[in-house]
Amino acid sequence: MAFRVRGGGGNASSGMGVSEHSVNTFQELQRKKVHRYVVFKIDEKKKEVVVEKTGGPAESYDDFTESLPENDCRYAVYDFDFVTSENCQKSKIFFVAWLALKSSLTVNTEFTSLRDNIAAQPDDFPYFSLKSPSVSPIRSKMLYATSKDRFRRELQGIHYEIQATDPTEMDLEVLRERAN
Repeated sequence: MAFRVRGGGGNASSGMGVSEHSVNTFQELQRKKVHRYVVFKIDEKKKEVVVEKTGGPAESYDDFTESLPENDCRYAVYDFDFVTSENCQKSKIFFVAWLALKSSLTVNTEFTSLRDNIAAQPDDFPYFSLKSPSVSPIRSKMLYATSKDRFRRELQGIHYEIQATDPTEMDLEVLRERAN
């Protein structure tokens, strides 16, 4: 008899495990149609992927896209229902690696007039300073990118995968094209 360890057993590159609750919530979406979508995030303290939010069966694709953060990464699964050209009702499950991060790079410019620069000390010349947030967006992207494959393998029954860095890459039309 073989046992698969979840939770604390992270992969070598990121060290992230997958919570049992995450897998169970996905199975509820897949088998019981309890959820339209599930959004997952990496809990760095627990070192595992956990459920952040679920959407009920009546929620729309817009509800799903609005549940993804504008400036952070997430994983998500979406149960896409559609009707084929033969008028058959179908359902496909999409895995979305949401790696959208708005640039948090700000440029601070302080220029003084040329007259002031002539007499100024070298340290007083115009400068550009780069300010970064306390949590680096690059670090978040790297963490999600290195953990994606292992997490994706835990979710048996995914039909399609989308990696999106902005909303246009996961537009509803993209899902329709992939599903048909």
